[in-house]
Amino acid sequence: MGSVLSQFTEIASWLFLIYGSIISSGYLFTAIYSLIEIRDYKRRNNFEDDIALLQSLNLPAISILAPAFNEGLNIVENVRSLLTINYPSFEIVIINDGSSDNSMELLFAEYELEKKDILYHNFVETKDIKGIYKSKNKAFKNLTVVDKENGGKADALNTGINICQNSVICCIDVDCILENDAMLKLIKPFLNNGNKVIASGGVIRVANSCVIEDGRIIEVKLPDSFVARVQVLEYFRAFLMGRMAWSRVDGLLLISGAFGMFDKQIVIEAGGYNTNTVGEDMELLVRMRRMMQERKIPYTVGFVPDPLCWTEVPQTWKVLQRQRNRWTRGTAETLWMHKKMMFNPKYKILGMLSTPFWFFFEWLAPLIEFTGILFFIILFIFGQVSWEVFLTFFLAVYSFAILFSVTALFFEEYSFQQYKKPSYIIRLIGTAMLEPIIYHPIVMWSAVMGNFDLLRGKNSWGVMSRSGLSNPSKKKKG
Repeated sequence: MGSVLSQFTEIASWLFLIYGSIISSGYLFTAIYSLIEIRDYKRRNNFEDDIALLQSLNLPAISILAPAFNEGLNIVENVRSLLTINYPSFEIVIINDGSSDNSMELLFAEYELEKKDILYHNFVETKDIKGIYKSKNKAFKNLTVVDKENGGKADALNTGINICQNSVICCIDVDCILENDAMLKLIKPFLNNGNKVIASGGVIRVANSCVIEDGRIIEVKLPDSFVARVQVLEYFRAFLMGRMAWSRVDGLLLISGAFGMFDKQIVIEAGGYNTNTVGEDMELLVRMRRMMQERKIPYTVGFVPDPLCWTEVPQTWKVLQRQRNRWTRGTAETLWMHKKMMFNPKYKILGMLSTPFWFFFEWLAPLIEFTGILFFIILFIFGQVSWEVFLTFFLAVYSFAILFSVTALFFEEYSFQQYKKPSYIIRLIGTAMLEPIIYHPIVMWSAVMGNFDLLRGKNSWGVMSRSGLSNPSKKKKG
């Protein structure tokens, strides 16, 4: 029995080591590709280009679609932010998805809404619309508010697609704060590419604790809570190191649902957002890309590394776990729906690299890590733990995790330097040292439970409660 257990232990240990080495190598190559892409982007783009774009008469009109469900804490300020973006021609469509709070009352009071009879096409089937509203105030003539039956975020976005007027759509979360020039920068891939651009994404940043006035980020501050602060590092890794690298090889499978731009006609031809998955943002892009590949139409997906959009992230462990649970279910559902692409050379980089990477290193990683913990517990029970090997392996993994986060922080400082105070950098490094021990196990467990909930047939989002994004000084005065 002892020899069999020893052999099993040795084989399993080698398998874990090989998997860890492969995933570490993948992250290393990701960092290298991202650095090259950021460097090239900084060389290609400058402020003068944005001024020239703003003065151009050839920029396509954009429809900004913002679904809202119980967003009363933020909705007035966020709509104000959208109304003041720096772009020649755009409309804003707020889709109230059957909110049970005072969202509609706040919008009526602030923007003087009145019901209008507006013709629209049912390109995509959606829940019933209660009413379409426009403002009496000419200052808000490009604002449309749609009140509809609750159907979820995907259904709300499909409603916006049916109603909006322009050929380019920008889908955002209504709780987001956009940079003033966000649309100018996000539209660039649609203008500067030989192939047809079907979508474009940008960097999302953490707005928690930032000073916000009139829908604008006045001062960037590091979040006060540890949970939100770790997510600053996560967003650095995901956007500046992850999606930048995938953009370099044109292998992006995900544009954040918080802020993404799409060719409306391609979205409609693909069938709109899928209401049967909780990962509708990833699934739509994968379906669009798959459709273009199958039609053999040359295309690309753009990505802009500028910090274009700021959003409120979960500040409590409970809300964070719900979010990561949902992300895991959405990833698994998308990979399953498009399993035909896996290792299929017909889909080129998507089939041979992107989908296998997401399967083995995004979806499977938490399950393998959890299995490794169970394996260690079994070894401990049977007295088979080599503490020297364990400590060496633990220190290697811990050091790599810190190095990866610090590298992402370096990329931020090299590129856009949003956190200017030296004390912020020191706190982020301290956060990076605590993350593998405190934060990561919670996220891993949330992913494991996400897979368990998926097997149980759970398809709800869960309650994503918010604290609200507003000026901290105003809160103190009130």
